[in-house]
Amino acid sequence: MYRLYIVLFYLFNFVICQHDHGHSKSLYDKLSNQMINKINKAKKEYTPCETKNGTCFFSNILDDLETFNSGITHEMIIAAADKGTRYMIFNHDLYRETKCMFPARCEGIEYFLSKIQLNTPDVEFIVNTRDWPQIIKHYGDPKPVFSFSKTNDYADIMYPAWSFWSGGPAIKLHPSGLGRWDSIRKSILKQTEQWPWKEKITKGFFRGSRTSEQRDSLILLSRNEPHLVDAAYTKNQAWKSDKDTLYAPPADEISLEDHCQYKYLFNFRGVAASFRFKHLFLCKSLVFHVGEDWKEFFYQFMKPWYHYVPINPNASEKDIK
Repeated sequence: MYRLYIVLFYLFNFVICQHDHGHSKSLYDKLSNQMINKINKAKKEYTPCETKNGTCFFSNILDDLETFNSGITHEMIIAAADKGTRYMIFNHDLYRETKCMFPARCEGIEYFLSKIQLNTPDVEFIVNTRDWPQIIKHYGDPKPVFSFSKTNDYADIMYPAWSFWSGGPAIKLHPSGLGRWDSIRKSILKQTEQWPWKEKITKGFFRGSRTSEQRDSLILLSRNEPHLVDAAYTKNQAWKSDKDTLYAPPADEISLEDHCQYKYLFNFRGVAASFRFKHLFLCKSLVFHVGEDWKEFFYQFMKPWYHYVPINPNASEKDIK
């Protein structure tokens, strides 16, 4: 409900602002009414997810395992071995093959596996630590692979990402990788207290690297109309020249805590689903989520016009404005 009020507040400001710039009153009344109707519809249809004993996510698990209704064989595990890192729980001890493409990610995975190993029967499985899912639907035999993110074109089994503990994006502010959801959540919530809605900066805000061209329109809008949006590209590990930051010098990174200064926060996909999404809501700002294709295990329960404002991934500068 709180975010619903924020959306309505945004719409009110949007209409008034545009009227002040001499635009047609009827045009923006019509647009705002359309948005308010979408909000009311989303509110009416929204059903909170049952969180008792983790049942909120059972539907996700059942959907992802539907491919394997006939069971998972050892041959399937062997066939999927090159798609990720092989794990085993045997006699309540946790084992992993020697290789791990991203050790910090395996550390995060193993932290959570260690919490369940004593209550888990003997089992063997493959966990993908890459950003990209591995199993294309309707192509070859099914292979059971756990991945943190996917689109509907993939048959990977989703699981909560390693970055809830360690191995998130390695940036200057987090050189060993963004992680420890328990700690950073407290830090962001503390900062949120310093920025109540009426004190926040009335601008859209985004900082991140150019891992997807879907972000370009917002960056260009910021350059052309900086009074509306503060958005810029930062360096990542693949940065070679200003071409990689859309022909501008890379901007400084901004902590997730400092995102809370702004009323409107943008979330885009990166290589896959964005790690920042869950953090943005802690700021109690209005989240604009661009695109619906990429998802993590909890996305199914985040509803457009109830939790966030949806934006078309092909939106132009004009569309966003």
